Amino acid sequence: MPFQIIRNDITKVKADVIVNTANPKPVIGGGTDSAIYKAAGEEKLLSERQKIGHIARGEIAVTPAFDLNAKYIIHTVGPIWEGGNKDEFDILRSCYRKPLEKAAELDCESVVFPLIATGVYGFPKDKALQIAMSEISSFLMQDGIEMTVKLVVFDDKAFRLSRNLFFQVESFITDEEVIKAHLDEYGIEREEFDHIKGRFCREREYERYYSANRPTGVLDFSDECELPETVVVYKNPFDEHSFDKSLYMNDGKEELPFQKHLLKLIIDRDLDNTTVYKSSNVTKGAFSKIMCGDTKIPKKKAVLGFCIGLKLSLEEAEELLASADMAFNPYDKRDKLVIQCLQRGQYNIDEVNSMLYICHQPLLGN
Repeated sequence: MPFQIIRNDITKVKADVIVNTANPKPVIGGGTDSAIYKAAGEEKLLSERQKIGHIARGEIAVTPAFDLNAKYIIHTVGPIWEGGNKDEFDILRSCYRKPLEKAAELDCESVVFPLIATGVYGFPKDKALQIAMSEISSFLMQDGIEMTVKLVVFDDKAFRLSRNLFFQVESFITDEEVIKAHLDEYGIEREEFDHIKGRFCREREYERYYSANRPTGVLDFSDECELPETVVVYKNPFDEHSFDKSLYMNDGKEELPFQKHLLKLIIDRDLDNTTVYKSSNVTKGAFSKIMCGDTKIPKKKAVLGFCIGLKLSLEEAEELLASADMAFNPYDKRDKLVIQCLQRGQYNIDEVNSMLYICHQPLLGN
């Protein structure tokens, strides 16, 4: 997907651009800044950084990535949190917007961000996550932008918040590795180790209890879906199956009924292809395969994504599903939630997928 939130060490993520939450002065700071310097090569990176000099808050500077698995490091200086009344929000928005604009200018295809200013600068993590998601999503929706952006959350508090706020969170490192990295790379004092380790153990115990006692039945938006902040929500390992049929193929020469139906909907609404696949959370490649007839029968999650992205009525959505030999399942929680969205006119794909994720349901798109 074009936008992901992942749990990882940012120095281990491969991308064209790694964004560093930097010190305004040309010195090695703490936290993420320190880890990036160590991974890139302290002397080489510091020498380049000293050539740049002071960086104002909300501004950026570019250096080579040296030993990191990237082409560039874009350094940005976040705001110090002073209660929110001293332009902290605008400065933080700039810390996401300007690196993205520079990455596009450098013809980069992938960018990785840390959760900027939430360490020693004290910016509240929940507010920082909302700003990051808003700025990144808005940028990716622009015409001509085809970029993969990952937001890396490292510590367990930010990870817990992101799981409740957004739909695409993947865990690549274990809790033990988080603790070790904090101790080895991020300068956490030894006396904090037992506290951190104990908290992870308590949360794992709570997760096991929650999994064993998870309520059943259909979840509505208004109540059951609102989970406590302390719950770490894990992705439902639902295996999405494609229909193993070729009912609509004629030696690959005729358009598929679903393809024709989708094209008609796009034309009737006077939409361009980019708007359609981005609003449906479908990648450009997958959309091209569908429109060119390379995909015999699309997966249901993609068809449902189009239902949301095209802002279909419930009746129109049922017709689009039928063209792919599918239908809403009255016993499927995800289908019921999607039906509610269509009936209520809730067509923001990020919001819909966020609700599905929190309710432990498979996501829409591909």
